[in-house]
Amino acid sequence: MRTTTDEIKTFFSSSAYAVIGVSADRKKFGNIVYRMMKEKQFTVYPVNPKIDIVEGNRCFASLADLPADVKSIVTVVPPQVTEQIVVEGIERGITGLWIQPGSESVAVIDRAKKANLTVIHHQCILMFLEPLESFHALHRWFKKLFGTYPK
Repeated sequence: MRTTTDEIKTFFSSSAYAVIGVSADRKKFGNIVYRMMKEKQFTVYPVNPKIDIVEGNRCFASLADLPADVKSIVTVVPPQVTEQIVVEGIERGITGLWIQPGSESVAVIDRAKKANLTVIHHQCILMFLEPLESFHALHRWFKKLFGTYPK
């Protein structure tokens, strides 16, 4: 049930993404993921029903509000919220799901895989947003060293 490099390549082939659980607080991980994806030139939309604007951009309240070209999502929310997001995503036609560490559960992973979504789990997306920042390059090096990097 390990993530593969082919799954990661497939995930990154989408034309548009959404970060579910984005925060207006620049120190929170959802905000960091959103900003890094924007900086790396991804078409990415923030989703959080409690905020209107993030980093100067409109924040969407739900998956249903997103543009139709969003086919892949990154979750940075508690596992029980991820479970609901996966249900909504499957209904909406989402094809890729990156479940950040802390957002995952076995039930979510199983449900998404049964729906034939490309599922990335147990991996931090920041380790795969090229070019890497120094900390994430070091993190990736350690994962390769200890055999936990996707093959």
